[in-house]
Amino acid sequence: MNATDLITIDPDILGGTPVFKGTRVPVKSLFDYLENDYTLEEFLECFPSVTRVMACAVLERSESALLAPA
Repeated sequence: MNATDLITIDPDILGGTPVFKGTRVPVKSLFDYLENDYTLEEFLECFPSVTRVMACAVLERSESALLAPA
């Protein structure tokens, strides 16, 4: 999966906030949940339109981006 398979940025959807593709769930919500000690399971329960595959792929891509050499 590449970034365009995971995330949509469209001015007509939440004013251009990056959202999980096919949803209106901001990607930032995933990070907010995890930062506030919620589990991935809890996030997925609250946002059933986001699949586990999508959430894990976003986390993996984020990890890769953070750990890539500058």
